[in-house]
Amino acid sequence: MINRNGTHMMPNANRKSWRGTAHVIASIAAAALAAVATPVMAQTPNPLLPRNLSPWGMFLNADIVVKAVMIGLALASLLTWTVWLAKTIELGTAQRVARRRLRKLEGASLDAVARDCGGSSDAVAQLVLSAARESELSGYIIDDDFKERVALRLERVEAAMARQVSRGAGILATIGAVSPFVGLFGTVWGIMNAFIGISESHTTNLAVVAPGIAEALLTTAIGLVAAIPAVVIYNHLARVITGYRAVLSDASAMILLMISRGRRSRAAMMPHAAE
Repeated sequence: MINRNGTHMMPNANRKSWRGTAHVIASIAAAALAAVATPVMAQTPNPLLPRNLSPWGMFLNADIVVKAVMIGLALASLLTWTVWLAKTIELGTAQRVARRRLRKLEGASLDAVARDCGGSSDAVAQLVLSAARESELSGYIIDDDFKERVALRLERVEAAMARQVSRGAGILATIGAVSPFVGLFGTVWGIMNAFIGISESHTTNLAVVAPGIAEALLTTAIGLVAAIPAVVIYNHLARVITGYRAVLSDASAMILLMISRGRRSRAAMMPHAAE
């Protein structure tokens, strides 16, 4: 068609067809652009989305100082349970041996018990051998001062055995007293870094603030996990050690009774020997 100016005019049908084709092409282009842009947007992390807030994820995202505190507290907790296992086995074995030796002291003589102990290294055997050694050094003469000398020897052996079984308990006391403060230090350091991150990001969005504070509070939780079992185990071991020392005290008393009986027997035999 030609208009009044002599130019060609597009028919209405062709015009509508062209507009429909352009609309289809625009839709296809938009779909292709969305398909290309979607993977790119998926690979770009949104800083406002929360990070992995599991304990392991918080550890991995924590500051180097906070990580060092967490690792130290974890090692302290491992040491606590190691000491508990070792001391439980040691004290259980020592108490069984001491009670078995204590039963043999009833109604026996010092020489017979010393021969039975032989080269044993348990606590009651050391008490018996120490008393026998003092008897040997005294020329087997049971005079007035012999019992006092034996009592001094037994007291020294008791103290040495008590120190031996108490080794490692001081570590538990230290862990129980220090771990909460170490965890608090990690918390303070982590919260300080969280506030620095807030100031740098210029936002107070909870998704930005929460991960740093959660990582900081995790150190306090680990400190309590390390401290509470250490205190409980220390108190338990202290009671067991006190009971073990009571058994050693009973053994020392039995040895002194044996010496007193031997002294009375020797005094009773002296008049007959004089006749």
